[in-house]
Amino acid sequence: MKLEETVSYHETVNEMYKKVKNETTNIVDRFNAQEKTRCPFCEKGLSCQLCSMGPCRITQTNPYGACGIDAAGMVVRNFVHKNMLGTEAYTYHAIEAAKTLRATAEGKTPFEIKEPEKLKWFAGLLGIEGENIKELAIRVADFVISDLSSTEKSKLVEILAPEKRKELWKELGLMPSGVFLELLTVGSSSMTNVDSNYVSLAKKSMSLGISTCLAAQIALETIQDILFGTPMPHETYADLGILDPEYVNIAVNGHEPFVGMALIKLAEKEEVQEMARKAGAKGLRIVGFIETGQEILQRVDSPVFAGIVGNWIVQEYALATGAVDVFAADMNCSLPSLPEYEKYGVKIVPVSKLVRFKGIDEGLDYEPEKVEEIARELIEIAIENFKKRDKTKAVRVGKKQKIVVGFSPEAIDKLVGVDNLLEAIKSGSIKGVVGLVSCTTLKNGPHDNSTVTIAKELIKRDILVLSLGCGNAALQVAGLTSVDAKDLAGDNLKKVCEALNIPPVLSFGTCTDTGRLAYLLRILAEKLGVDIPDLPIAATAPEYMEQKATIDAVFAVAYGVVTHVSPVPPITGSDKAVRLFTEDVQKLTGGRVLVEEDPVKAAEKIEQVILDKRRSLGI
Repeated sequence: MKLEETVSYHETVNEMYKKVKNETTNIVDRFNAQEKTRCPFCEKGLSCQLCSMGPCRITQTNPYGACGIDAAGMVVRNFVHKNMLGTEAYTYHAIEAAKTLRATAEGKTPFEIKEPEKLKWFAGLLGIEGENIKELAIRVADFVISDLSSTEKSKLVEILAPEKRKELWKELGLMPSGVFLELLTVGSSSMTNVDSNYVSLAKKSMSLGISTCLAAQIALETIQDILFGTPMPHETYADLGILDPEYVNIAVNGHEPFVGMALIKLAEKEEVQEMARKAGAKGLRIVGFIETGQEILQRVDSPVFAGIVGNWIVQEYALATGAVDVFAADMNCSLPSLPEYEKYGVKIVPVSKLVRFKGIDEGLDYEPEKVEEIARELIEIAIENFKKRDKTKAVRVGKKQKIVVGFSPEAIDKLVGVDNLLEAIKSGSIKGVVGLVSCTTLKNGPHDNSTVTIAKELIKRDILVLSLGCGNAALQVAGLTSVDAKDLAGDNLKKVCEALNIPPVLSFGTCTDTGRLAYLLRILAEKLGVDIPDLPIAATAPEYMEQKATIDAVFAVAYGVVTHVSPVPPITGSDKAVRLFTEDVQKLTGGRVLVEEDPVKAAEKIEQVILDKRRSLGI
C-alpha cells in the first residue's frame, strides 16, 4: 500500500507532511520507497538468517531450511525472537523503576514517595512488613529486582495472577520463573538447531509473556505510581497545536518518565521560568511525545506540561514545526532519522545509554542519582537553543484538542465503581469492554486510521474502550477521549457516559499498562466468580508495529483473551502456525488471535465474541 496526500487520520499531520515532503526525509516517503523491495518471504515468516548456511527461504517445492527446520518451526521461531526483544525493553524499564525507587528512598533523587499508602499496599502484597516508609521502599525495590532475576518460580506472578489462571498454567507447564531466566530459556531455545518444535516454542513464549506482564509491567507501573502518583482523571491537551513557538519547548520522548518528571519539577520553579523569559520566550514548557508523554500525561496536571503531540509517527512532523528546542530521547521509539531534523533548530539529546543516533555518539544518560543534574543541563541547552532559533520560520499547526486522561483501575473504581461497571455490563448498558493496546503503523493504511475507525465502531456498538499505548494517543488526538465523544457512542453507552461524565474511550495509559489492565480483569473475574476467558471482553491491536506489541499479544492469549491484531503478523507461511494461534490455543488457554485487516469487520467480529460470552454467562 502506497500512501499519497492523505497520510494520516489527523489533518495536522497531513498538513505537516505537505510541508516536510519537499524539504527532507520523512517516514511516509521512506515507507513508500520500500514498497517495491519488501521481501514476500519475510512477510510470511519464511526466511532465516541465523546461521552461515543461510539465508534460507522456504517454498512449497523447497519445504525445509538447510538445517532441516520446517515452515511452522521457522515462522514461530522468528516470531519468538520479536517477543524476546519486547520483553527485554519492558524488563529494562522495570529495573530502572526499581533502581529509581531505591535511590529515592535513600535521598539521592529529586523525587519523593508520593503515595506511601500505595507503597504499604504493594509491600503487603509482597509479604513485606514495616512502618518506616524509606525502608519499605528499599525492600520493595530489592524484591522486584530479585524476583525478575530469580531462577525460581516468579513470586510476583504467583501473587498477582488470578487463581484459576495459575491452576491452568501449572497444568500446562506455563508458570514462569523470573523474567531473566525466561529470556535465557527462550533465547537459547530459539537458536539454530535447538528447539524446532513450533508448539514448544510458542509455549515458552507464553511463559515469557506471563512473566513480562504480571511481573515486570505491574511492578514498574506500581513503582511509578508510588513515586509520581496514581493516575486520576483530569483534563489536558493533545495534537501538534500544543507546540507554541513563543515558548522554550523541551520534548520528552520514549517510554520512561524519569527525566521528564525531573524536568517538570525544575520547570515549575520561578527561577527557571525567569531564565526562559530573559531569553525572549514567554516561558518554558515540557512537551510529551509518545509513551514518555503518556506516562507523565496520566499523572501530571501542571501549567508547565503542555500535553502530548501524538504517537511515534508524529515525531518528525512535530520537530519540523521549528518550535522544539530540545528533543530528549529515552529508551524506545526515537526515529533514526531525527538528526536530519536538527535543521529545524532542535537539539537531539539521548537521555538513555540505550539510545544513540548517526552522528550523535554521546548523551546525558539517565541514572537516578544524576537525574536533577541531567534535567538542569537539558534546560540550559534548550534556553540557549531558543536564543539561536529562527523564530520567523517556526509554525503553529492546528488547535489543541482537550481530552480527559488518567483512568487507572483505582480511578475507575473511584469514579465508576467496579460493582457499578459490572452491573452496567450485566444489564446490557455496556455490552462489554475492549482493551485497545496498540502501536501505530503505515502498513495497513493512513496513520491512525484503523485505530480511530475501530474505536468508533466499538463505542457505537455500546462497547466501552480502554485505550493504551500509541493507539491511546491516536484516540486522544482524534477527540475520542474527550467527554464530547459520548455523542459518537451507542444510546446505552451514551447514557452511561452522561450519567458518570466520562468519555466512551477511557485513556488508560501506555503499552506498559497491559499488566495493570490484566489486574483489573482479575478483579472483574473474581467478583463474578469466573475465569478470564468467560468475561465479555476482548483486546485489539489495530495497528501493531514493534516487538513490545508481540509479547503483549502472546500474554493476552495466555491470559485467555481473544485478541484482534492488524496488520497480519508474519506467520502466514505456515498453516500449522496460523491454526495454532487462531484456533488450537483457545482449547488450552481460552484465548486466541483474531486477524482482520478491515477495522469495521474487525469491530463486528469483536462484538460477536462479546455477545457469545454474554450468552454463555446468561446475561
